[in-house]
Amino acid sequence: MQTYDVKKERRDLYAPSQSFTVVDVPPLDFLVVDGHGDPNTATAYREAVEALYTASYAVRALAKAQLGRVHTVGPLEGLWSADDLEVFRTRDKGAWDWTMMIVQPAWITADLVAEALTVARRKRLPALELLRPERYDEGRSVQVLHVGSYDDETPVLERLHHEFLPAHGLVPTGRHHEIYLSDPRRTEPARLRTVLRQPVTARA
Repeated sequence: MQTYDVKKERRDLYAPSQSFTVVDVPPLDFLVVDGHGDPNTATAYREAVEALYTASYAVRALAKAQLGRVHTVGPLEGLWSADDLEVFRTRDKGAWDWTMMIVQPAWITADLVAEALTVARRKRLPALELLRPERYDEGRSVQVLHVGSYDDETPVLERLHHEFLPAHGLVPTGRHHEIYLSDPRRTEPARLRTVLRQPVTARA
């Protein structure tokens, strides 16, 4: 039985180079949880991540049992925003809004997700009640692979917004998107691999 791994099947989306590249992201299905606050300290963030992985593994188990298809659970991803974008430059993490999410294979049906959530809720995790399936249509975006600490992303993002986008006639249109390819519990900060992605459109 062949195992589907989105990181290998969609390398254009999950294995970009360390140079800025433009990519057209198709609509993808996710499990998502919204929240607010410092991801390093907020209880809501920890609970959201726990719920996402619990539900995603429940989906995986049911897909194998009912559909005979096996997939690797996708990496954790996050959409980030704030009322004042300056808080990202200053790293005022307590003011950040986030939507954490994990991509699901295209063959996962709404009914299967609903059944998986029923199974997952047996663990009585608080954030499971906040979790929902959602299709995210990101479209034209600019992305880059960042290797290093999360707190070292700022210079990369400043080059993106102040150099690459203006030079290519592009403007941001949606929330900053990060895909966490490394497990921060097992990877030293200097070796963390993170996809940084920004939806864009042509400047009017």
